[in-house]
Amino acid sequence: MPFHHRANPVTRRGFLAASGSALAAGPLLPAAEPVAAAAATSAESLAARLHASLSPAQREKVCFPWDYVHPKFGLLRTRVANNWNATEPQIAGSFFTPDQQRLVRDIFEQLVRPEWHARFDKQMEDDCGGFGHSQSLALLGEPGSGKFQFLLTGRHMTLRCDGDSADHVAFAGPIFYGHDTGTFEEPADHAGNVFWSQALAANALAGMLDGRQREAALLAKSPAENAVGFKGDGSIPGLPVSELSADQRAEMERVLGLLLEPFRQADQIEARSCLTAQGGLDRCRLAFFRDADIGNDGIWDNWKLEGPSFVWYYRGAPHVHVWVNIADTPTVTTNA
Repeated sequence: MPFHHRANPVTRRGFLAASGSALAAGPLLPAAEPVAAAAATSAESLAARLHASLSPAQREKVCFPWDYVHPKFGLLRTRVANNWNATEPQIAGSFFTPDQQRLVRDIFEQLVRPEWHARFDKQMEDDCGGFGHSQSLALLGEPGSGKFQFLLTGRHMTLRCDGDSADHVAFAGPIFYGHDTGTFEEPADHAGNVFWSQALAANALAGMLDGRQREAALLAKSPAENAVGFKGDGSIPGLPVSELSADQRAEMERVLGLLLEPFRQADQIEARSCLTAQGGLDRCRLAFFRDADIGNDGIWDNWKLEGPSFVWYYRGAPHVHVWVNIADTPTVTTNA
């Protein structure tokens, strides 16, 4: 079924911020209607509507308690992987009604910024035949209880929203995005890969490093695919961001902005807030890995930005896999 694309949605936290600004400035009654509409169309409110629409038979397949431990995947609300299905029913099949499928699409469109919808659609078309195909969802907890999560899974996708149910974490928990343009073993230029621009930006920063910095940043071997657990104050390999010069640091900020760019403003703000709580970029290290240089061109396909409770692990070999895990405390665990 065709899906529309909605322009410039206002997120839940954007709604709260707008409300706070309005209250600070005094009563602005004309703004009430669009603000209320924004709240009603947030990813969280749409997920609550989806939950309410499910039949008892549907709930048996896709609804679980907040702390549900899956027999195969473990704690479902912290599970992340590069290719998995949290539940069996396919979104685009006959299990969900057309209206429910539309709600799922609308939730997705709220989680991803409008200018990235087409790029994610290309990724999904290449990876699984389009949105909803070979993808599944789970609903954990109960809307309005303070413990509720919407979880969208499939090949090269783990996305979540929770309305701040999960304390201390960004993106409602660990997420994953990626893209295989169809060759599996992509060429060095990753032609057509919608996320390769992020790696090019990181490599532009690598090109700015002096000899000593480059020696610290360039490591021999990539970590394991799912190495997204937090190290806290333990040893994190790579070049300390605190040692970058002013122009290098500005480029590092630009790279971080590009990493966050695909996602709704509310999640960007929360990710930055978590990063600030652990000491900001100065507590992070940047690493590039020699063992995954497709084409031996010195453009590092695998790289990682990591802090005490911040992991953005970009693996471009053989095609793009990106693992993200961010919290304001390293005591939060992940299930990868």
